[in-house]
This record gives sequence, C-alpha cells and structure tokens, in this order.
Amino acid sequence: MKLVVQRVKNSKVEVEGKVIGKIEKGFMVLCGITHSDTEKEADVLARKLCNLRVFEDENQKMNLSIKDINGELLIISQFTLYADSMSSGNRPSFTDAAKPEIAKPLYEYFIKKCEEFGVHVEKGIFGADMKVSLINDGPVTIILEK
Repeated sequence: MKLVVQRVKNSKVEVEGKVIGKIEKGFMVLCGITHSDTEKEADVLARKLCNLRVFEDENQKMNLSIKDINGELLIISQFTLYADSMSSGNRPSFTDAAKPEIAKPLYEYFIKKCEEFGVHVEKGIFGADMKVSLINDGPVTIILEK
C-alpha cells in the first residue's frame, strides 16, 4: 500500500462537474493498493497517517498531527501509484496495482480506520474519472508505504 500525502490549505474532488468531496486544512491523500496488501497494511498506514506530525506548532516547528489541529482528510484511490515505468518502453504497466475487487474493499477499510482515529474523512469515487484540486501548504509532500 502506498500513500502520497500532501499537506493542504484546502482540496476538493469533482466527478462529472459535481464536487463530491471537499476539505479545508488537512491532507489530500492519494492511495494506491497492490496485490499483496491486506487490512494489516491499511491499519499500519492509517495509524501513521493520522499521527504524522507535519503541521506547525506555536514555534513554527512541524510538530503537530492532523488530529492535533482538527484537520481533515481527502482520500483518493489512485491505481497509477503502482505504475512500472522503468521496465521497458515509455508506456507504464499497471500490473502491480490490485484488481478493483481487491482494492475497493481495502480502500473503504482504510477510510474507516482513519475515521476511527477521530479524523473527518472525505473521499473520491473508486474507479471514477476524478478532477482533484488543492492548494499545497508548504509545500509538504510525504510518501508513506507499507
């Protein structure tokens, strides 16, 4: 399981011109799932994400978590995080991405685990053509992988 985490001032996701998820201060998270991922990986990454201390405290040190600032999460499924673009040619292969019947339930489970940490979560629509916009704060971008 792979997460690309961007600290944002705000972010939203649209499908067919309609906003389906929107957050203010928090993380916009791209979530990729591979064949071998299980609930164990989702548990570890949900805990890591919700406790990741990259928000500034009163001394301008990155010392606070999303829970500490009452931030929000926008979690977007993104199978292309498992692209293999180095093997041959210029067209990436996505064979390392889990099939939808495996990835979708694990994506939903991951969202549920984040909510259990007390963080408000918005989400995209699994498998949809989504338009994601954000204002990256910092910029701060962290890759979490398990």
